[in-house]
Amino acid sequence: MIYQRTLIALAVGAGLAAARPAPWSAQDSSLDHFTDRFSSPTFPAPVAGGTIVKKSSSKSASTKKPTGYTAKDTGNGTAGSECTFTDIEKAMASKASCPNIVLKDITVPAGKTLDMEDLADGTTVTFEGNTTFEYSEWAGPLLSFSGKNITITGASGHVIDGNGKAWWDGQGSNGGKTKPKFFAAHKLIDSTISGLNIQNYPVQCFSINQAQNLIVKDITIDNSAGDELGSDGKPLGHNSDAFDVGSSTGVHISGANVKNQDDCLAVNSGSDISFTDCNCSGGHGISMGSVGGRTNNEVSNVNIANCTVSDSANGIRIKTVYDAEGSVKNITYSNIKLSNITDYGIVIEQDYQNGSPTGTPTSGVPITDITVENVSGTVADDAEEIYILCASCSNWKWSGVSITGGQKSSKCKGVPDGASC
Repeated sequence: MIYQRTLIALAVGAGLAAARPAPWSAQDSSLDHFTDRFSSPTFPAPVAGGTIVKKSSSKSASTKKPTGYTAKDTGNGTAGSECTFTDIEKAMASKASCPNIVLKDITVPAGKTLDMEDLADGTTVTFEGNTTFEYSEWAGPLLSFSGKNITITGASGHVIDGNGKAWWDGQGSNGGKTKPKFFAAHKLIDSTISGLNIQNYPVQCFSINQAQNLIVKDITIDNSAGDELGSDGKPLGHNSDAFDVGSSTGVHISGANVKNQDDCLAVNSGSDISFTDCNCSGGHGISMGSVGGRTNNEVSNVNIANCTVSDSANGIRIKTVYDAEGSVKNITYSNIKLSNITDYGIVIEQDYQNGSPTGTPTSGVPITDITVENVSGTVADDAEEIYILCASCSNWKWSGVSITGGQKSSKCKGVPDGASC
């Protein structure tokens, strides 16, 4: 009996063994459960260049991103290496950690600066869409940039609109509403500003100060809406200089198209500066100065070439401040075309006082080593073709100067050899 029971048990066991899959079979639901709980981690394939991008967990992927900010992988293996901002505060808070910043449809609140100072070396900032500014009376600036190896540019179709009409009252920086200066490009080293489309800024567009080796190219500045006349018959836009340069070396501006109501370029101090292939309309011409009365009052080694100046008060101009000290030397104007100039084709004066010359030149800021070549064009019939008022001017070389249509000045004084008035 015992023997029979043993045989039966063995037979049943063998049958069960034959019917049940082997341990760890894929058909075993208990194994599936086990592997679900204790599966080995999965590693993504390396990206090009061998850099591995860590895969976000499902928990972090489902976390809601803050509004006004988008980060994406630009393909260099660093997640979030391009940051797109629609909010000024988030842009400023993250500026030091994003190597590629996109400012998309930014509205800058009243009384605030879009502060992009102290950017990390090598940062690129791109304006995209419409950048606008809310109104408040204050000194500004509305935009501010500094850093080393910085690139500032604009995407196709972008516009930076300064809302200037809210401030314009015909007085500029001389009174009336307190108006913010626009774009402070201060302490930009080995950097580039290119392809920006700017319009309707309150006063002074670019303030370039303490810059070194800065390239500014293909900038469009359209302040022509400021030509609207006020009750006094004068344009509402005033002190709307396009480019003011001070205390800088190696600043090279090219391909600018400017419509404004003041200087297209004003070099107040600095050296090794160029302004080439530019078009200036509606303003006060291409100027050195006014030089004097500042902390730095030296201008040297400036090249202005291949530019047009039209529908402006002056063509080319050098102005030094009455009874001040400093120097202007080694300046070249070449291949400049003038048309419809209303006051002076060429004006060089050492008696400047904020738009009200004294008529008496002073010698504290000598103007030396000036080359004017191939400067030609027309002025209005009641304008003066050339006006020179000097107390300390020397070593000038003029050739190919042909300005017609206006009057010969009877007020020239101290004209150095090599020039004519």
